[in-house]
Amino acid sequence: EGGENPGEEGEEGEIPTEEELAAVKLKKVSNMPVAGFTVFLKERYKDLPPPSEEEVEEVPPAPVVPENTEVSNEQTRETTTPTTTPVKPPVVKKVVNNNPVSPPTEFVEALRYVERSTGNIYQTFADKIEERRFSGTVIPKIYDAYFGNEGQSVVMRHLKPNNTTIETFSGVLPKEKLGEDLPSNDLTGSFLVDDIKDISLSPDTNKIFYLLNIGQSTVGTILNILDGKKVQVFDSVFTEWNSFWPNNKIITMTTKPSGSVLGYMYMIDVDKKNFTKVLGDVNGLTTLMSPNGKLVLVGNNSLSLFVYNLETKGYQKLGLDTLPEKCVWNKTSESIYCAVPVFIEGANYPDDWYRGEVSFSDQIWKINISSGSSSLLVDPILVIGGEDVDGIKLALDVNEKYLFFVNKKDSFLWELELN
Repeated sequence: EGGENPGEEGEEGEIPTEEELAAVKLKKVSNMPVAGFTVFLKERYKDLPPPSEEEVEEVPPAPVVPENTEVSNEQTRETTTPTTTPVKPPVVKKVVNNNPVSPPTEFVEALRYVERSTGNIYQTFADKIEERRFSGTVIPKIYDAYFGNEGQSVVMRHLKPNNTTIETFSGVLPKEKLGEDLPSNDLTGSFLVDDIKDISLSPDTNKIFYLLNIGQSTVGTILNILDGKKVQVFDSVFTEWNSFWPNNKIITMTTKPSGSVLGYMYMIDVDKKNFTKVLGDVNGLTTLMSPNGKLVLVGNNSLSLFVYNLETKGYQKLGLDTLPEKCVWNKTSESIYCAVPVFIEGANYPDDWYRGEVSFSDQIWKINISSGSSSLLVDPILVIGGEDVDGIKLALDVNEKYLFFVNKKDSFLWELELN
C-alpha cells in the first residue's frame, strides 16, 4: 500500500520553515525538453562595476624658494623683495592603473544540454540563466544524450525512422573562444554501430562504455572519446543489463529490474577485466555505487532505500523511500542527494514508473550516510513559481554548489543552488 516519506517513525529529517523554503534558489534552466546535460567549469570575463571618476592623489606641497621677480613699466623699474612664504602648487591628478590590462576572468559553473526534438545544443551559466544555442546540427527525436571531454563532445541516441533501430551519433562540438559570440557551425562526428543497448560515461568524461548484443550474447566495449580506440572488457550470455561507471577502475552491471524478478549486481574491474558478483536476490533491484567503490545504494520493489557496504557485507536502511537512480552521490561518498516521492501509491515497482503509468511528486533531500541523518532541501511545488517534479538524472557540479536534475514529467532541466 501507499505511504508517505520519510519512511519509519523517528527517522524524519530537519523540516525547513516557510521563510527558509521561500529563500530556496530553485530555477528552471531550459525552455525545452532535454535529452541530457553536463555541468563544467567555464572561463568568462568578470562583471565589473561601471567606471567611476579617475582615482586621484593629492600631491603634498613642497617648500619653494622663489626667485627675485622683476616688474617693470615704461616709467619705473623696481625689484620686489624676496619672500620666504612657500607657494602651494596646484593639486596634481595622478591616474592610477593607467596602463592597459586584460580584463579579469573567472571560472564558473556552466551547462550544456541537448534539445530532445531537434538535437540542437544549448548553453548557459548556472548563476545567470541566459539560454543560447551552441550548435544547430539537427538530429530529430533524441532519446538520450551524454557529454564527454568536459562538454567538448557529445553522444546522442535516437530511433531510426523504422522506430526499431537505435542509432548512436558521436560528435565533437565547435570550439568556443573567450569573449566571442557562440559559434554557429555544426557538429562534426560519425555514427557508431547500430542498436547499442546501454551506455555509461566514465567519471573523467573521456570514455564511454557501451553494450551491444551479438548473436545470443552481450559484449561490453570501452570507447576512448579522445582517440577513438576501443577495448572489449565484458561479454555475457545474459543480455539484459544496466551499466554504471562510478570510478575509473570499476563499471557496475545490474540486471534490468522488474518488481516480480530477482535482480543481481556485478562489477567489472576495468584493468583486469574481472567480473565479480556484488549482491543479489532482490526483487526489483536497482543500484548506484559510490565514487569510492565501497558503498552501493540499493532499491527494491517497495522502493525501500538501503546502503550496502562491500567491506562489511551489511545493509543500512535509510529513512527515505525512493529509487537509487533518483539520487546522486557527492564526490567524497559521504552524502547523497535524492528526489524523494511525497506519496507512493500501490503499484508494481519499478516497472509501472518506467512505463509512465505512475508518476511522483518529489521533494529534494540530502542524506548523510555515516550518521543516517537527512534534511529536506526543497519541496519544488511549494516554492514561488514551483512545479510538480519527478526528478531524474541528478548531478552535482565539482564544487557542490548546485544540484541539477531533469523533471521526468516534461524533461525540462532544473537547478538548485546549495550554498
